[in-house]
Formats: sequence, C-alpha cells, structure tokens
Amino acid sequence: MSDGRAAKRVAKFIKPLRVKPGSTVDLTEDFDPRYKADLKKRDGVELLSTGVSLLADLQARLAAQDTYGVLFCLQAIDAGGKDGTIRHVMSGVNPQGVRVSGFKVPSAEELDHDYLWRYAQRLPSRGEIGIFNRSHYEEVLVVRVHPENLDRQKLPEEAKGPDVWQRRYREINDWERYLTDNGIKVVKVFLNLSKEEQRLRFLKRIDRPEKNWKFSAADVREREHWDDYQEAFSEMLSATSTPWAPWYVVPADRKWFARICAAAVLAHTLIGIDPQYPSLDGQAREELLAARGGLEAEAP
Repeated sequence: MSDGRAAKRVAKFIKPLRVKPGSTVDLTEDFDPRYKADLKKRDGVELLSTGVSLLADLQARLAAQDTYGVLFCLQAIDAGGKDGTIRHVMSGVNPQGVRVSGFKVPSAEELDHDYLWRYAQRLPSRGEIGIFNRSHYEEVLVVRVHPENLDRQKLPEEAKGPDVWQRRYREINDWERYLTDNGIKVVKVFLNLSKEEQRLRFLKRIDRPEKNWKFSAADVREREHWDDYQEAFSEMLSATSTPWAPWYVVPADRKWFARICAAAVLAHTLIGIDPQYPSLDGQAREELLAARGGLEAEAP
C-alpha cells in the first residue's frame, strides 16, 4: 500500500473517534465502549502488526530529522488498559526514541511548584515520542473528583474559586498550543471503558494470582465515584479537544481493538508531521564518498 493510501485509510479509520473541537460531549451517550468498526479479532492481529511496522518506520524518520517531538497522552479509568496499550503499540519501535512517564501521587517537591511543573519536566525532546501514562489531565480529573487534593497543592485562596476548572482547561489548552508552536505535537487518547467491563477486569485481577499485584482496595473505592468521573471526563473532552491537540475516544472494552485504534491515532499524528531523513549537502556527500573509497581500498 502506498504512503498516500495508508494515510487516507488511517484517517478514515480514526475519524469516528475524534472529539470535534468545540463540541459538547456526553461520554455515556456519544461513544460506545464496545464499538469495533465491524472488525473481527482475527483481522485485528494483522492490522496491529501493520500499524506497528508503520510506526517503526515513522519513528525512525522522526528521530533522524530531529525537528519535531510527539507527546502522546493516554488517559483512562482504572483497568482501562493503558499499560497493555503502550506495550503492544510501541513493541516495534526503537526504545531509544521513546520515553514513557507515569504520574502518581505528587511528591512534596512537586507540590511546591505549579501543577504543570512535574509534567513539563518529562516532555519529549525533538526526535522523541514521549508517552504520558496518565498526564496533566489528572489535574482536572482525580483532583476534581477528590477536591481535598486541591487543598494539598498549597494554592492561595483566590486560586481555588468556583472557576478553577474552567481556568485550568484554558491554561492546559494554552500550554499545549505553546508546545505545538514549538514543534512538540500533542495527541491525546482516552480509553473508554464500560462499568461492567471494569468489574470483570477487577475480578480477574483478584482471581488470578499473577494479576493480584495490579489490584488494591482503593480501586473499588474509586469505582464508587464512577458517575463523578464520567461527568469529569465528559467536561474535559468538551473543553480541551482543540485543533492543535485533539482528543480521541477509543473504545476500550475489547483490548485488541483499543490497541489498533491507539496505534492508528499515533500513526496519523506522525504521518501529519511527515518526517524525512536528512539529505547531505555537497561537501558532506563528497566526504561520504571519500570515506567509502578509503574503505573499499582496504579490501583484501
């Protein structure tokens, strides 16, 4: 398949997943966690393999060009499949060109800075793909559902008013625009898991000893806030899907399909950059040819 045909196929595939900038999202009404685009799982294996190969080629060119970086933000509720998605989608790329950062409870040092500070420390460099396993969007999700976390951030009282979430949406949008203007492309994937599928995955983590480490009682306590999270997700998607940093809502009930979608979204971003291997100028090419001649002369 030609590059042009591949680009069109990828764009068509992910179009239903994209949150149109300026739209109002109701996550429970607008996106089906079990959507699979009429694909069968056996076809998904080949599609994912094709996507991983495409990503490997694009990532190699991105690194060689050394002009753009890519920030890939991955958000989901507990058991949404973030770790597995990263592992499968990035399985074919050069590990030197990818950096994965996870964000858990902020440290004392991080709480002594503004809320975006710790995320700025882990941004990708030019030529690199940076993956945020959870991201700066935690600051308008878990912090919103658990407002006691806002108190821990040591903000002045005037910064904790009723407009705090709208202000943070604006600040995040501005920050992402700044990154994009400076050559760091931002793309965001939300893994949309149903409540029933989360229940089944939790049970599997409890029943299978090799998965016990993935589960804690806190996961069940967070599940009690399901409706609050759905509301926070919906408002986040509505307020922060922009032309320069769009959100894609990926159906996550079928892990195999979620991985295909995530690979397609990342590939679409890289195709848009269209990175190229650097071309040598005249002098550099002459030096290359001279080096080749010297190596050939050494032949026995």
